[in-house]
Amino acid sequence: MTGDAANRATSSLELPPRLVVFSDDFGRHPSSAQHIARCLVPRWRIDWVNTIGTRRPSLSARDLARAAGKLREWFGKDAAHPAAEMPPPTGLTVHSPIHWPGFGLRLERRANAALLARGLRDVLEPAHPPTAVFATAPIPADLAATRPDLTWLYYCVDDLSQWPGLDGPALAQLEVEFLRHVTGVLTVSEHLVNRMAEFGHDADLLTHGIELGHWSSVVRRTPPVAPTRPSTLFWGVIDRRLDTALCLALAERCDVAFVGPIDNPDPRLAEHPAITFEGPLPYDALPGRAALSDVLVMPYADLPVTRAMQPLKLKEYLATGLPVVCSDLPANREWSAALDITSDAERFAELAETRARAQLPAEQTAARKALDKECWDAKAHRFEDFVAKHTGVRA
Repeated sequence: MTGDAANRATSSLELPPRLVVFSDDFGRHPSSAQHIARCLVPRWRIDWVNTIGTRRPSLSARDLARAAGKLREWFGKDAAHPAAEMPPPTGLTVHSPIHWPGFGLRLERRANAALLARGLRDVLEPAHPPTAVFATAPIPADLAATRPDLTWLYYCVDDLSQWPGLDGPALAQLEVEFLRHVTGVLTVSEHLVNRMAEFGHDADLLTHGIELGHWSSVVRRTPPVAPTRPSTLFWGVIDRRLDTALCLALAERCDVAFVGPIDNPDPRLAEHPAITFEGPLPYDALPGRAALSDVLVMPYADLPVTRAMQPLKLKEYLATGLPVVCSDLPANREWSAALDITSDAERFAELAETRARAQLPAEQTAARKALDKECWDAKAHRFEDFVAKHTGVRA
């Protein structure tokens, strides 16, 4: 071996192991995969691949802005470092390969597989393959079919085939095909564990974590006294997963603020004078906005997509120390001692108003101590255990 070759080999051995992650745009909205990735570096090198969804773009202002952002990533000056609310940490490299937001037609799928393969040639280089390739959605199913030499893992965080506005049939078919090529599956809820069992996969469970320090600044304001109306807050995507009856009943007793991107919710919500839409806020601004509210609410409808969810905001809500009222869904029941749960519209509104005007019950405060064991660092270590289980590699 020549001196240069020996130096290259030594350098390669000294590098930490590498993961490739196909997921939502890094830094745009914090996700569980992004929280875990931030904890994994610098023990791991991470190549993060920004994917595009299956929602065909319309002429709405939101879709046009999103399309313009993608074009800047692909062709503009920010192609190598796309703009993000939260910049990537050292050790994580973001890639934005060109691909089309459609997977329903065989031609679209072949084109996307070719575009991804070409755009990620260096990332998936056979001479220096990653330890594993993760995907939080089955978008790379066709790419996985062409690269059986790689270890593919599925981090299933939602039942995307049921998600409002997405191409459900295409995603369902992609998932079936992607699961043929994956070595292991990690899910965030028992519902998804059971769903993966239907496809013959014995999935591991890793519930979401919490960045406790981020929410420690929230100080509850003085509870309002009648006739002052309480202020309630929801943050997240505002879409058809929301239960209109719960929201309207709540608005009869409390002011209701929705913070987040708007994606075709029931128009009756916008017509109610006590309901306001404030648009998205940066992650760093959410604690301050929470402190201006009396109660945090999660009025989701009971749907296949919501039964599969473990909302990231659930533990964030609890960590603020504010009262929390949620609809009756599997993920929320796990924390029933720490919050109030009901899917009855009148009861939901009554609970929100009652909790707004009183101190948090002592038993709920005590139950929230369990959040101390839910930090993202601990979740990242369990994520590494999952990687080691399927690859034999530890950082």
